[in-house]
Amino acid sequence: MQSDGPQIGVIMGSVSDGRIMVQATQTLDQFGVPHEDQVVSAHRTPARLSEYAKHAEDAGIKVIIAGAGGAAHLPGMIASYTTIPVIGVPIMIYNDKNPGGPMASAFGGLDSLLSISEMPTGSPVACVGINKAANAAIYAMKILAVHSPDIRSKLQNHKTEQHDRVVAESQEMQKKGLSEFLA
Repeated sequence: MQSDGPQIGVIMGSVSDGRIMVQATQTLDQFGVPHEDQVVSAHRTPARLSEYAKHAEDAGIKVIIAGAGGAAHLPGMIASYTTIPVIGVPIMIYNDKNPGGPMASAFGGLDSLLSISEMPTGSPVACVGINKAANAAIYAMKILAVHSPDIRSKLQNHKTEQHDRVVAESQEMQKKGLSEFLA
């Protein structure tokens, strides 16, 4: 399963999506899973999108994480060009290029969520919650873990650490009481 090249492709529709997609790359880095990161717009660079799908297959990428906002066509379009599993990350659009305008999309990311999750039968894309790029990375690693004992072990350790952290917090809260614990 291990190779020298990237195992996971992280793509996004625009550079501004990077503020969310960085959660995926940081999570993959934390687990030591090689990845490559690119901007591939379904609407502005459609030829690049089909080229990226071919590149991903040739490079041996095993899973693609695709983040997009608004109409969020990127995950579905990349899935239409490849048999590599695609995990879509719906991104809430932020309006930081138009000061004084609304801060986020009128639909709060629901437009992206529905666009990614409601793919037609025969063209599936896995979908995580709005802005949940770290969950996409963990899910991608679970796919890789089917054939990688190393990644499976790292994920199991992660689950154990999460469990231990919750138990320790609960014990601390019991000692102090909720009000003092939260203070």
